[in-house]
Amino acid sequence: MRSREFGRTGRGVSEIGFGAWAIGASWGHVDEADALAALNAALDCGMTFIDTADVYGDGRSERLIARVLKERGGDRPFVATKAGRRLPVQTVGGYSRENLNTWIDRSLRNLEVDRLDLVQLHCPPTDLYYHAEVFGALDDLVKAGKIASYGVSVERVEEALKAIEFPGVVSVQIIFNIFRLRPADVFFNQATRRNVAIIARVPLASGLLAGKFKPDTRFEETDHRQFNRHGEAFDVGETFSGVPYDVGLAAVEKIRPLVGSGSMAQFALRWILMFDAVSVVIPGARNAAQARSNAEAAELPPLKPEVMTELKAIYDRDIRPHVHQRW
Repeated sequence: MRSREFGRTGRGVSEIGFGAWAIGASWGHVDEADALAALNAALDCGMTFIDTADVYGDGRSERLIARVLKERGGDRPFVATKAGRRLPVQTVGGYSRENLNTWIDRSLRNLEVDRLDLVQLHCPPTDLYYHAEVFGALDDLVKAGKIASYGVSVERVEEALKAIEFPGVVSVQIIFNIFRLRPADVFFNQATRRNVAIIARVPLASGLLAGKFKPDTRFEETDHRQFNRHGEAFDVGETFSGVPYDVGLAAVEKIRPLVGSGSMAQFALRWILMFDAVSVVIPGARNAAQARSNAEAAELPPLKPEVMTELKAIYDRDIRPHVHQRW
């Protein structure tokens, strides 16, 4: 597993990390044994970056991570968590110093550490990026030793560009995959110029780019791919990257002939690694086999220029009208 620099933190992380949303909640039921096996397999494969959040299973994800790391001992991976989605309603006022301290103290307990490696504001309202006092509060938490650094997780490119104007923001987590190309247009250059780490999330478009779904595929009621198809629970861009399901399925069939060695999911992950601006990509895994398969994507050879060109053409023809300007 190759390593990439994580912005200006001075730390290197594996270019493929572990996204821990699925072992927390909202992807259907995941047995605890499978969740623990997935984490262990990821670490055994050389992943040194784990991304979680305080709301994934109401802290379940964080607690499972703490359990595995305590049992394994040795060098700790870089563990990033998120804060802010515990608010019943998303408002700028909700990101008060008091609330930030409360959320971070809870994550410290869940992860069983004295200091968090990275705290990311969890897709807050767009207007928050115009309130310097929120970032000032985070600066104070760094000074107090509760967090080593902080970043943001965003929905829109415009939010990412505004966020990196604040000097304390060391990382931006953003949706980036074959169905969501806009971040590479302007944002990647700006982030690179400021030495801001980029965490690529939803790399498989909620599984669409794994190429295993069909028109009649059914998801559990507790799976966001069932209950958030139209943005009923949170931003619809988090589910299938905002691409209508039938449109995504049709585009997948056009991509399938381009896949060389490896699975289609590995191909989609390797595509993301073609972008040097990306610090780490964080596919999820519900079991050990999926974690190992994700790690193997790093071993694939670079994609050929003509393949990259054809993937861009498929995006422009079929996907761009549905997502490009919205996010």
